[in-house]
Amino acid sequence: MSQLRAITHNGLWNQNPVLGQMLGLCSLLAISTSAVNAVSLGLATILVMAMANLIVSLLRGFIPHEIRIPIFILIIASLVTVVDMAMNAWLHDLYLVLGIFIPLIVVNCIVLARVEAFAAKNSAGLAAFDGVMMGIGFVWVIGLLGAIREFIGQGTLLAGIDMIVPGMQAIQVLPEDYPGFLVAILPPGAFFVLGLLIAGRNWLDHRANERAKARLLAAQQSIPAGA
Repeated sequence: MSQLRAITHNGLWNQNPVLGQMLGLCSLLAISTSAVNAVSLGLATILVMAMANLIVSLLRGFIPHEIRIPIFILIIASLVTVVDMAMNAWLHDLYLVLGIFIPLIVVNCIVLARVEAFAAKNSAGLAAFDGVMMGIGFVWVIGLLGAIREFIGQGTLLAGIDMIVPGMQAIQVLPEDYPGFLVAILPPGAFFVLGLLIAGRNWLDHRANERAKARLLAAQQSIPAGA
């Protein structure tokens, strides 16, 4: 259980693939113009990461070390092809919006990094769980980034949700006459918002470290001299 908690904490926060490791920024910055687009790509990434980790873990004893990277990429590419074709068949409108960024999951550093660093060295169950947790860590960041950019840029939330749930409409948060803030949904806006998210994470980590130091100091002072 302690190992599962460590994997969960690493994926969601401590080693978050975006805020902690700064991986996968190309697709993250490009597709996070709305919450729906961002979360959709994130969910596709979760599926690929979990399955890639599972398959590599199961086959790690049969993969020659010298050619492991090409084999890992081949496995990831096969899974991405399945996801790409499934979205084309069942979520065609969303597929057209996400475009090239679905196939680009193949070269997403997050996927290959976890396959190499974790899945190739651990059991299948732990590897799949690590893929899911790292994927969720990616999803919540890209989803929050997309929601913030959409809210500031258009005054809405869940724009494009009808591509997934027919008949469901976006939520108009700000008045309909809101002119929008174009920079928020342009590439510079993605960098600004992501920078603020990283700064917020660093600030929270700093506060947590300061509180831990204060508790340790208080505990040391409470110990009687000579004890």
